Amino acid sequence: MKVAFATQDQQRVDAHFGWAPHLAVYDVTPEGYAFVQDFAFGDGLDEDGDEDKLTPKLAAIGDCAIVYVAAIGGSAAARVVASRIHPVKVTQPEPILDILDKLQNVLRGTPPPWLRKALMKGQERSFDFEDDAEVKR
Repeated sequence: MKVAFATQDQQRVDAHFGWAPHLAVYDVTPEGYAFVQDFAFGDGLDEDGDEDKLTPKLAAIGDCAIVYVAAIGGSAAARVVASRIHPVKVTQPEPILDILDKLQNVLRGTPPPWLRKALMKGQERSFDFEDDAEVKR
């Protein structure tokens, strides 16, 4: 599963999604994690109401299941969710490696429902009705 982190320093989740100069992407499995790519974004990030600045960010993390942010605006959150990416806000700047360690541990156990849903991103949903009991009248 790919996970993105909104960051100013490429070390911590410490940036507002729309204003983040970097989105660092990692691949996470129960066995480990690996850095995939850093997407850097240039000037003009601090303009409120500029929805166009979100388009390249959403394209960059389109295959991610989760994005960790320090903050995210309502319309940006709606667009992230519409892209089937789960936004997660951190309450204070937190090292990316610490979050990756925690996420890896959760994946080893029983992930919560929201994470199980995020893990399904990009996979076809299948329904197995063979085990359903017949309804008796």
